[in-house]
Amino acid sequence: MSITKLIPLICFFSAFIGLGQNNASLFDQATEDYNNGEYSKAIEKYESILENGEHSAELYFNIGNCHYKLNAIGPSIYNYEKALLLKPNDREILNNLGYAQNMRLDAVEEMPKTEIAKLYESLMDIMSFDQWSYLAIVLIVLFVLGYLAYFFLRFASQKRIAFISSMLFLVAGILSVLLAYLQYQDFKNDNPGIIFSQEVKVTSEPNKNSKAVFTLHEGTKVNILETFNDWQKIKIADGQTGWLPKKDLKLLKDF
Repeated sequence: MSITKLIPLICFFSAFIGLGQNNASLFDQATEDYNNGEYSKAIEKYESILENGEHSAELYFNIGNCHYKLNAIGPSIYNYEKALLLKPNDREILNNLGYAQNMRLDAVEEMPKTEIAKLYESLMDIMSFDQWSYLAIVLIVLFVLGYLAYFFLRFASQKRIAFISSMLFLVAGILSVLLAYLQYQDFKNDNPGIIFSQEVKVTSEPNKNSKAVFTLHEGTKVNILETFNDWQKIKIADGQTGWLPKKDLKLLKDF
């Protein structure tokens, strides 16, 4: 490879490393601002890191903490929820999200769930769909190794163990693929958002003249079912549905 071809590659990696160092410096400065009680300054620096294309649970968690300190309900819940998407079941994120949710005006009760539904959710919460996929790959590799061992081992007892083990790995691998698929489908069908307006009337139809069916306030989590022009049909945890303007909420999966 000639020198002229190497230069752009070197420049690319130099820029990449420089950007990483800049983000690390911004993160340290923002954390210092937070510790000094300068939460707005910290938010500006953290959001600069987001604009540079870096996203992490820790980053959204810190932004959520800053907004919480400023009593900004919607933005704090929004950022904690984004952190939770990247790091599901993290206790610290869940605890702080709980504190922020206590500041909301809306107390929406979830629809009752059957024991089977609870069991299904518990199973889905063990790992994310990509983690189930990685586990499936490992199990399939173990199945192949076990099956090869069955052919190459000499003694009948060893062959039996290798065969049974390979079959167990195969079954576990298939189950992992199934769980990854089901969780991915749930992830695709789930389109959450957070209300950012202090108060918004949810209507029965997507127009301003439609009758209001209920009212929501800042920080409430909703699921977007469909979009029509500048309106979105939403569903809340208790099963109620309705329409509200797009501008009144922010999507969580807009990474």
